[in-house]
Amino acid sequence: MRKGFGFALILLFALQAASASKETGTTVLKDVQPAGTTDKKHKHQQYDLSLSTTSGTDYTCRTNEKDQVKATDFVVGSNVTYEFKDNKGKLKSSVGKKVDCTVVRVANASASSK
Repeated sequence: MRKGFGFALILLFALQAASASKETGTTVLKDVQPAGTTDKKHKHQQYDLSLSTTSGTDYTCRTNEKDQVKATDFVVGSNVTYEFKDNKGKLKSSVGKKVDCTVVRVANASASSK
């Protein structure tokens, strides 16, 4: 009896972890801004990439300081494919450039347009 209850409990936690909110789709890149500065320890420029998803949510996603990203890889107004899960994001530009990023801001599209 205890083994069955333990198994059911483990299964419940596994299902909750697997059902974490994941949002994917394609949208237009709204804005790209440099974030921070470079120095000896932080050799690559970080960028904040802003976009609105099809579900009506605005995301600002910051690139990793260890990844080299060119500003010309993500052109404002071009299509990007996105995948957001929790506070992690993955973006792919229309020319095939990929970048992992961390979500630094989330807002309802209707609230941010006012």
